[in-house]
Amino acid sequence: QVQLVESGGGLVQAGGSLRLSCVASGSIFSIYEMDWYRQAPGKQRELVATTTRGGATNYVDSVKGRFTAFRDNAKNTVYLQMNRLKPEDTAVYYCRADVVHSVNDRTRFYWGQGTQVTVSS
Repeated sequence: QVQLVESGGGLVQAGGSLRLSCVASGSIFSIYEMDWYRQAPGKQRELVATTTRGGATNYVDSVKGRFTAFRDNAKNTVYLQMNRLKPEDTAVYYCRADVVHSVNDRTRFYWGQGTQVTVSS
């Protein structure tokens, strides 16, 4: 019913930048939170950044001051601008959206397929 498609991952040297995008499409009345997660090999998936429809954001301590998450609500899109990347940022990055399908519906969450970010030292 809802598809999330991430893009923008790739290979970058330490200190470099990448911008990830996640576009939601399908049966969407409204999207509340749109969040970024990441999962490194052998580790649990961790929450990186959250964004609300109103524009409020929160970040995990390890990325504060380096990553910026922002949304374009009209396009059902969330971005993650990643600056001063470090090798420890290497992971598959996923977006998650809390979607309402109609005015009386409950919130349901959906995941994207992930995009690989690799930071070389």
